[in-house]
Amino acid sequence: MTIIDGIQSSKVFRPLFKDLSTWRPWVVFLKVLFGLSIEAPEDRELVKTCTGLIEPPKERVRECAAICGRRSGKSFISAVIAVFMACFKDWTPYLSPGERAMIFIVAVDKSQAGIIKRYVSGILDSSPILRKMIARELQEQIDLKNRVSIAVKTCSYRSVRGYTIVCAILEETAFWRSELTANPDREVVGALRPALATIPESLLLFISTPYSRRGILWDTFCKAFGNPGKTLVWKAPSLMMNPTLDREIIEDALKDDPQAAAAEWQVEWRQDIESFLSFEVLQACVVRDRFELPPIDGMKYTAFIDPSGGGQDSFGLAISHTEANGRFIILDKVVEWRPPFNPNQVVIEAATIMKVYRCFWALSDRYARDWIRDSLRACGVDVNFSKLSASELYLEFLPIVMGRRCELLDNQRLIGQLGNLERRVRQGGYDLVTHFPGQHDDLANAAAGAVVYATGKGRSVVMAYGADEREKDRLPEFTFSGPQYKSRS
Repeated sequence: MTIIDGIQSSKVFRPLFKDLSTWRPWVVFLKVLFGLSIEAPEDRELVKTCTGLIEPPKERVRECAAICGRRSGKSFISAVIAVFMACFKDWTPYLSPGERAMIFIVAVDKSQAGIIKRYVSGILDSSPILRKMIARELQEQIDLKNRVSIAVKTCSYRSVRGYTIVCAILEETAFWRSELTANPDREVVGALRPALATIPESLLLFISTPYSRRGILWDTFCKAFGNPGKTLVWKAPSLMMNPTLDREIIEDALKDDPQAAAAEWQVEWRQDIESFLSFEVLQACVVRDRFELPPIDGMKYTAFIDPSGGGQDSFGLAISHTEANGRFIILDKVVEWRPPFNPNQVVIEAATIMKVYRCFWALSDRYARDWIRDSLRACGVDVNFSKLSASELYLEFLPIVMGRRCELLDNQRLIGQLGNLERRVRQGGYDLVTHFPGQHDDLANAAAGAVVYATGKGRSVVMAYGADEREKDRLPEFTFSGPQYKSRS
C-alpha cells in the first residue's frame, strides 16, 4: 500500500481528511516525496512551481525540505508520514534480534513535540486497523507490534544518537535554537545522517516555515531548489497548500508587518534578520579547554555584570583583562546564576568573585539600578552603569571578535548565546542585535561588556581600574563606533 492508497482508504487515513479536494497540494507533494507517478497536467504544473524542477523526480528521494507557510497543515502531514512509515513498511530485515526501528519527530521544544505526539496518537486511534498495532504508548513514544517505535524528541544531537533510525522528521527547523550550541540543526542532522544512511528507503524530512537566511534549512534550499537529485525542496505559500485559509487575515498581516508576514504566509526568507556572529568566527577566538583563568598579581581587571532579580533571566558576571598595551583582551572568568535563585545571595557571591580579581568597581547594565548599586556597595563593590545598551555592546564587540583581538573561554552556553544572536534592521537605518524570542543572552551580554569596556574607551572603564571620585571629570566620554550607529556622547 502506498501512502496515497492509505489516504484514499476509508479504513486507514481517509476519515482524517474531511474534504480531500482541499488537500490536493499535499497529496501531490506526497506523490513526489515517495516517487509515485504524476499524470495530471495541473499536478505537474504544481510540482514545477513548488520545486523549480522541469520534470518531477523519477525516483524516491532520501532527503526533502518542505518549506511551507503557517497554518498550511505541516504538522498533521508530518504525523501522517510518520504513521505510514511505521505501519506500512517492513523494516525487520535491517534489525538485529531485540532491536527496534525508530521514527523520530524532532521539534524545537517539548511543547511543539507534544503537539505532534497527539497528532500521531489521534491518527493511530482513529483507525481500527492501526489501533491494533499499538503495543504500548508512553508520554513521548509509541511502540508498535511490528518492532517499530515513533518517538518525539527535542532538538538535541545527544537525544538521537545510538538508534536504528528509518525516518526522521524535523519540525520547524528554521526556528531551532539552543543555548548550548550555535548550530543545533547541523549537529542534529550530523547525528541522524549516519544512522539513516545504512537503511534503504530511509527518509530525512525538514518541514518548516522559513525564517532568517542561516542554518541548514537555508543551505538546503540554496543547494537543492530547482536542482534534480537525491534532495528535494518543496516551497509553497500557505494559501497554495491550504486554500481554506481566510485571505483577509493574510492581507492584514502583510499591512501590519510586511517582512514578518511575507515569511510566515508567503514563505519568503526574511531579509531584515541575519546571523550576527558565525560559529566559525567565534570558535577562532575560543581557547580550547580553558574554562577560567586565575587572577594574576598586579593585573588590572574589568568586571561587567548583567543582573537579574531571579525571575526568568539569569544573573551573569564576566571578568577580563588586556594585554599587548590594551590591544588584546583576555576573558578570564564567566559565571551564570540560572533561575530560580536568591538575588541577594547571588550578589554576595558575585562580589566575592570580583574581589578575588581585585575588582572593587564593576560595570553593569541599567537593570534595577538602585537595587544592584546598593546591594553591591553593601558588599564593598561600587557600580557604574553602562552608557551602551546590550545591542550597542554587541556591535562594538563585533570588530574585536572579527579581528581576533580577544580570547574567549571554552564555555558552551556563552558561545551558544553569542552564536544565536540576530541582527535586525530597524527603521532609520539602525541595527538591533538581540537574542531569538524565548532564548537568553545574559551570559553573552556580560562577556561582551567585559571585553568592550576592557579596551579602556570610557570613563567607567578607568574607574573600574580604581579611579577615585576626583578623577571622574578628567576622563573621556565613551564614543560609540559600531556600524550604523551615531555617537552617543
